[in-house]
Amino acid sequence: MRIIGGRLKGRIIEMPSSYKARPTTDFAREALFNIIGNEYEFEDLKVLDLFGGTGAVSYEFASRGAAKVYCVEMLRENAAFIRKEAARLGLDNVVAVRDNVFDFLPICREKFDLVFADPPYALEGLETIPDKVLSRNILHPDCWFVLEHGSEHSFTSHPCFLKEKVYGRVHFSFFVPRHA
Repeated sequence: MRIIGGRLKGRIIEMPSSYKARPTTDFAREALFNIIGNEYEFEDLKVLDLFGGTGAVSYEFASRGAAKVYCVEMLRENAAFIRKEAARLGLDNVVAVRDNVFDFLPICREKFDLVFADPPYALEGLETIPDKVLSRNILHPDCWFVLEHGSEHSFTSHPCFLKEKVYGRVHFSFFVPRHA
C-alpha cells in the first residue's frame, strides 16, 4: 500500500501479514481523492475517518495538508499500528482514536469539513451509517460525508444523497447534510 499524493507521495505503508483490515485499493483511493480535490482545498481541512482500518485514508489526507485528521478504529492492534505509522511518517496531524464508531459518534463534539467511513462491507447495520453520521450535526454546512461500500447497498433514495462513484467493486456514496 502506498500514499498516492501530497508531500509523502510514493511512501510505502507495510502492514503485518496478520493485519485485520481491508484497505481501499490504490486505484479507488486515487479516484476518491481526485473527486475530493475538485471540491475542497486540502490545506486546513478537519477530517474524520471512521473505521480507520489501515489508516491509509487518514495518511492520504494528512499528506495533502489537512490540518487535523481524526482516525477512529476499534481494534487495539489496528489503532496502535495507525499511531505508529503516523509517527514514522511524521504525520502529527493524524490522531488515532481507539473506539467503536457507534460509541464515538454520540460523544463527538467536534465539527468537520469532511467525514469518511469505510466500514467492513459485511457489517450488520451498514445501511444505518449515513443517518447515524448525518444526525450528529458534526459536518459544517455543505460539507460531505463519504461512505465506502459494496454493490449490495444503494443509497440513491436517501434524502441527503448527492452522488455515487463506482471503481470496480468499490462504491463511494456522497451525502450532504440538510441543515435547518
